[in-house]
Amino acid sequence: MSDRYVVDLRDVGETQVAVVGGKGAHLGGLSRIEGVRVPAGFCVTTDAFRRVMAEAPSIDARLDQLSRLNPDDREAIRALSAEIRRSIEGIAIPGDLAAAITRALARLGEQGAYAVRSSATAEDLPTASFAGQQDTYLNVVGPAAILEHVSRCWASLFTERAVTYRQRNGIDHRTVQMAVVVQRMVFPHAAGVLFTADPVTGNRKVATVDASFGLGEALVSGLVNPDVFTVRDGGIVAKTVAAKQRAVHALPHGGTREVAIDPQRQEQPALTDAQVVRLVRLGRRIEAHFGRPQDIEWCLVDDDFQIVQSRPITTLFPIPAARDTENHVYVSVGHQQMMTDPMKPLGLSVWQLTAMAPMHEAGGRLFVDVTRALASPASRVGLLEVMGRGDPLVRDALETVLDRGDFVPSLPDVGPGGPPASGASAPIETDPAIVTELIERSQASLAALRRDIRTKTGPALFDFLLEAFQEHKRVLSDPLSMQAIMAGMEATWWLNDQLQEWLGEKNAADTLTLSAPNNITSEMGLALLDVADAIRPHPEVVAFLRGVADEGFLDELPRLAGGAEARAAIEAYLDRYGMRCVGEIDITRPRWSERPITLVPLILDNVRNFEPGAAERRFERGRQEAQRKEQEVLSRLRALPDGQQKADEAKRMIDRVRTFIGYREYPKYGIVSRYFVYKQALLREAERLVRANVLAEREDIFYLTFQELHDVVRSNRVDAQLIQRRKDAFRSYQALTPPRVLTSDGEAVAGAYRRDDAPAGALVGLPVSAGTVEGRARVILDMAEADLEAGDILVTAYTDPSWSPLFVAIAGLVTEVGGLMTHGAVIAREYGLPAVVGVADATRLIRDGQRIRVHGTDGYVEILP
Repeated sequence: MSDRYVVDLRDVGETQVAVVGGKGAHLGGLSRIEGVRVPAGFCVTTDAFRRVMAEAPSIDARLDQLSRLNPDDREAIRALSAEIRRSIEGIAIPGDLAAAITRALARLGEQGAYAVRSSATAEDLPTASFAGQQDTYLNVVGPAAILEHVSRCWASLFTERAVTYRQRNGIDHRTVQMAVVVQRMVFPHAAGVLFTADPVTGNRKVATVDASFGLGEALVSGLVNPDVFTVRDGGIVAKTVAAKQRAVHALPHGGTREVAIDPQRQEQPALTDAQVVRLVRLGRRIEAHFGRPQDIEWCLVDDDFQIVQSRPITTLFPIPAARDTENHVYVSVGHQQMMTDPMKPLGLSVWQLTAMAPMHEAGGRLFVDVTRALASPASRVGLLEVMGRGDPLVRDALETVLDRGDFVPSLPDVGPGGPPASGASAPIETDPAIVTELIERSQASLAALRRDIRTKTGPALFDFLLEAFQEHKRVLSDPLSMQAIMAGMEATWWLNDQLQEWLGEKNAADTLTLSAPNNITSEMGLALLDVADAIRPHPEVVAFLRGVADEGFLDELPRLAGGAEARAAIEAYLDRYGMRCVGEIDITRPRWSERPITLVPLILDNVRNFEPGAAERRFERGRQEAQRKEQEVLSRLRALPDGQQKADEAKRMIDRVRTFIGYREYPKYGIVSRYFVYKQALLREAERLVRANVLAEREDIFYLTFQELHDVVRSNRVDAQLIQRRKDAFRSYQALTPPRVLTSDGEAVAGAYRRDDAPAGALVGLPVSAGTVEGRARVILDMAEADLEAGDILVTAYTDPSWSPLFVAIAGLVTEVGGLMTHGAVIAREYGLPAVVGVADATRLIRDGQRIRVHGTDGYVEILP
């Protein structure tokens, strides 16, 4: 049975979303899987919806109005969407359409009871579930009532929550159509939901079943706590049986009602263990059919399961693709690089091509496979030590996986060619000329790149870039550069460990590294104070900058009194630092040179919060404080047994840390400088492709990998649908939170701080810069929205070097991600800011404007009353 308006569920395939919506297509797919029972029914197609919408021309104007509303203007959305719903429900269903629906009912038994269910075309998609966005009506009896509820389903496309969801996800209201599924009603003994992967941990080998008596509505609406069963490898590994006091039952003449459950039955499980195991087996078959984990609604009728819905679980973090079926353990690159946002395909592939280790992509993020290093006892020790120094939560997560004993294979120690047992490197002299030489080498390599790339275009550019990536890796892996970085880090660890042991002083290196020389990132923050000094004397320029709204503002400055000086100061800053931006490891992110307006709020904050000459004073103050600390430490050490020897060793390490710790930031500056050169060359190619009508817009290249872009340049042909799919996928990845550690089972392992030294209620993190400070929390997720007052404490998800200009204006720092040697920690120490990083959910648990106390020495944050 099939016509333009009505199609039998058994004739529906899962590719027919445009005809029967997401739910209809999934149900059609389900009904074709061997051994899966789906209640009989039919779909009223999107053609029927379009036919009805055409009967109400006034709706068009209202949709225009709706798309212009701000998603946060709930009142206006509520009023306008209610108007649209009333209009749709008021349209009489045309006779031929009503006849097609009643004919389909007659074949199934028109006096039977039915479920009438909305099925939108943007629903149950792999990237957006839209769960609960449209309406379902249960136990509808008789043709007249069914036609009325079909109209209600059409109207439910415009419920307030569905409209808001689409607006927040950038989905045009006109592109979404509504089909309706009409199915024979099932009167179950029990019903519930099966997740074929653990929705909390993401583990794909664990299934969870929620079950209650009667219709599943009791569970979905939160009326009862369900029984919960956890199943792994075909056996129940955990179960909780709840006291189920209420159930939802169908009424004989239509509709449903709540009923009380007999006290003797309340604590009986809704399913037997054997039924649970059978249900999960059925779920695995459904999951295999759709090719991804599913959220399945089921009903139990006479010991037989019927499936009434299956949709993808969209909240799970994807798993990196592996070429084998072995167990793998992956560590997040983003948590080490201070950039946990998703990257676009070009950004991912350029980072992979220039990175020193193989990297695997999942969910728009990169991961390193550490299974082999964990499997060998010698390399395991080194890996855990390095990870623990960087981020204790990563170390704890890895130890959690190791403690299971059966996930990571045990291998003999890796021989030559494998990872080194530890990060130790040959020592170098404490000589500032080494750092000068390294910086000159990096600058020479960058100058050669800029010179040689100018003449390259077309396929020759890509051949040149592949060679440039090799030079990039050579510069990065320069043994002298590695030794200098390790020398600074090892001297820091030595000072912290020894001075705690000898003097009982925690994190002493934090003060000893204040205003260390040659730190390009901390210089960048101070240099923006100098820009503010150039602008502050010119009130006309300051007033103009307060109102700028577009990127052309630099060209307008010379027309104002003092504008030429202001422009020269900003452009000089951009010449040195304009290749930086938030999320700078992704080559596709807009750089400050491309979007200088990003810096305007920071410059204005500096104009307001500082006096002239602040940069020099600040640097000098830090240098003197470090000097005083050095003298104090050395004199205290001399008073100890073997004091002169201890003082001499400490002095040697203090000189070493001050010589090398600033250089720690330079390699990243070099990488990002090179990235901007690559990017500008690739964008010139993109402009050529736009002029040749190969690409619609130049930023489309960001959704292709480097190799794919190379192919497009060679062939002058592009797959526009691939670009659109990549854009949709990227948008879906933005809603995902990447785990620090991920297993090949899909389990996100969070890790924990095993500490009991923080006060009750405090938020625990990693102490990375000593001191205690109290102040107003400014929760800032976008640097362009910074509006800081002196004494504020910055609370954010992560800080990469581009955030450093904010550090000059704050009194303390709290981040969700970070380690002892990540950029934010290094700069916080340079500037003497108490800082705690790795505070889980800090931006959610701390509200903007709350008073907080940051304990940078002990690693916790208190929220003050």
